[in-house]
Amino acid sequence: MSLTIQDLEKMQRQFPDYRMELVQGDIVVMSPSGYESDEVAAEMIAQIRNWVKPRRLGRVAASSAGFRLPN
Repeated sequence: MSLTIQDLEKMQRQFPDYRMELVQGDIVVMSPSGYESDEVAAEMIAQIRNWVKPRRLGRVAASSAGFRLPN
């Protein structure tokens, strides 16, 4: 059975504390990140934002924002 983005959105509403991804029709529950890796990610996001914003190159978001990527 191949699940859809609507199935993923429904599961995310039911279980808001879980990080989930839709991978080739399957919902994959992701483990939470640790403090150290999250700290590294925050620093990277800050550096990228500091480069992008003054140059008006676009938007910067963290990984938890939710993305739909093309195949």
